[in-house]
Amino acid sequence: MPSNVIVGLQWGDEGKGKITDFLSKNSDYVIRYQGGNNSGHSIHIENNYFILHLIPSGIVYPNVKCIIGPGMVVDPKFLIKELINLKSMGINVDNIFIAKRSHIIMPYHILLDKYKEEYLGKNFIGTTNKGIGPAYEDKISRIGIRMLDFFYPDIFYKKLKNNIELKNIIFKKIYKKPTISVEIIYKKYMEYAKILSSRIIDAVYEIHIALNKNKRILFEGAQAMLLDIDYGTYPFVTTSSSTTGGVCVGSGIPPVGFDNFFGVIKSYCTRVGNGPFPTEIIKTKLVNYLRNKGNEYGSTTKRPRRCGWLDLVAIKYSCKINGINYLIMTKLDVLNGLNYIKICIKYEIDGLEVNYFTPDIGNNKINCIYKKFKGWNQNICDIKEYENLPINCKKYINFIEEYIGLKIILISIGSERNKNIIKYKHLFYKIFSSEKI
Repeated sequence: MPSNVIVGLQWGDEGKGKITDFLSKNSDYVIRYQGGNNSGHSIHIENNYFILHLIPSGIVYPNVKCIIGPGMVVDPKFLIKELINLKSMGINVDNIFIAKRSHIIMPYHILLDKYKEEYLGKNFIGTTNKGIGPAYEDKISRIGIRMLDFFYPDIFYKKLKNNIELKNIIFKKIYKKPTISVEIIYKKYMEYAKILSSRIIDAVYEIHIALNKNKRILFEGAQAMLLDIDYGTYPFVTTSSSTTGGVCVGSGIPPVGFDNFFGVIKSYCTRVGNGPFPTEIIKTKLVNYLRNKGNEYGSTTKRPRRCGWLDLVAIKYSCKINGINYLIMTKLDVLNGLNYIKICIKYEIDGLEVNYFTPDIGNNKINCIYKKFKGWNQNICDIKEYENLPINCKKYINFIEEYIGLKIILISIGSERNKNIIKYKHLFYKIFSSEKI
């Protein structure tokens, strides 16, 4: 059976959690390969809402093994809370495992995140202050503490002591903040170790056994393509590789281990935090319409998302970087009732038309060249077949397919799990299973 990857192609919040949940029914494993609890994946099943931050989006199915992969950074305190919360909602949490190689977020990472943003003032990045960036910094600096260190208390203590001594100098000398205690943190984290130790596994070994047994594996990231540390809108990005290339790094699977790469796009575009956003809508009334109808508030931070029109220049770039095979569109229902809808098809930079996403996008004033579409004033949330969508809606979708050169295989028309339209049914069922989802 194939191993499939789901990646967001914009600045996040494309609805990857819902899509992963929907496609997890016929999966044996769901593996998250990067990021930490700085993103939230929302799942809506009937009257129940689940917001997952660290735990992979396949957890609602009791037969699916969920692995927090080697490429992730994990706040153990937050993870334990998330496990308790899911259990209280009647979800079986026995199939949640953590890679030994994943790095641990420590209290000093969270403090460093907060202090640095304060220090930058008006030039702040707009992080979630969850300690993600500083944890990845320690990983790259080769002073990080990993989940496997929980099994070696003496080694854990030594690494913790060395780290805190260094961090206390930074707190005191640079940020003029109080120092922190080694003993208090060590004691607390040894308590976390007792709670989580039975879940900590050699994930690479487990995943490769699953591959050899032809198990069905679904890989999901935390952030989206345009927040990738290398190929996103740097420096307003995350601190890990959120591309399909990051799946190899973050899970230990070679490129030949994957069959299909699914790119998720929202029918419009949003962004949380600072950074360039060429198609951002300035009109307050229209922004409020999209924000309120699409519930465009951060799952993690609750910050209102900036809203804009669909940017096909950026999406085409994202598809190339990720080697996307098929597109999945979400929140098409949010566009119901608009008189018109616009799609960016080119940029104008210094008087020149540009049809590609440049690395210096944040350094230039960009004017977007749009194609305008008539809207549709019809509730599409209960439509089951693509053919029954309003004609203007189909024109919008078909134009996107033609521009990008890829099929939109699945269309989400509501937050609930089964509010979807499968556009190419024969192809869809061939990829995922003979059993209909």
